[in-house]
Amino acid sequence: MSDHTVELFVLKCAVIEAGLRTTLAEYDTAQSRGLSQADNEQLEPFIKQFDLANRKNAAHMSRYYEIFYLLENDIRRLIVETMESAHGAKWWDTRVPPGVLEEVRKNRDREAQAAVSVRSEDDIDYTTFGQLGDIIRANWSDFAGMLSNQSAVSRVMAALNMLRGTIAHCGVLAEDEVDRLKLAIRDWFRVLEGPKS
Repeated sequence: MSDHTVELFVLKCAVIEAGLRTTLAEYDTAQSRGLSQADNEQLEPFIKQFDLANRKNAAHMSRYYEIFYLLENDIRRLIVETMESAHGAKWWDTRVPPGVLEEVRKNRDREAQAAVSVRSEDDIDYTTFGQLGDIIRANWSDFAGMLSNQSAVSRVMAALNMLRGTIAHCGVLAEDEVDRLKLAIRDWFRVLEGPKS
């Protein structure tokens, strides 16, 4: 076997490996987006038309969006379970601050007028992150036994709400903001540890 043949073989292997890596990366991207293979095949030609820098930023930020999605919905679940346990199924009508009730009503009305699919049957799914904090603060006696203290909750919720804006509005978190997000999430889980005796 000549050196030329070996060199050609190595180059062919490198091309195959690069193609395989690209295919696997596209598959992983589709899986991380939660897309079926058919959806990915339909959307990928459009996605490839977007600026490469924006695509890279989107891939980078998708993890932070996922974390915030999980966190925000976990806080909603905590509120619903706590309030239903303390006040029954009708807690929303009697225990939510009037300003939050009004904003939720407006959000639901806007969606109804836009003739889009209903986001949810649950009013709490129409709240903003800041309004979740308002509900907790307005009902602190129901949360006091499970969350460390009210000022810590307020501080952590305010920090998370500031970071949420960049994530929810398609911005890119600077590295120091990524660190801040990690600390705020750790702080939230510390708050969930409850009051210290």
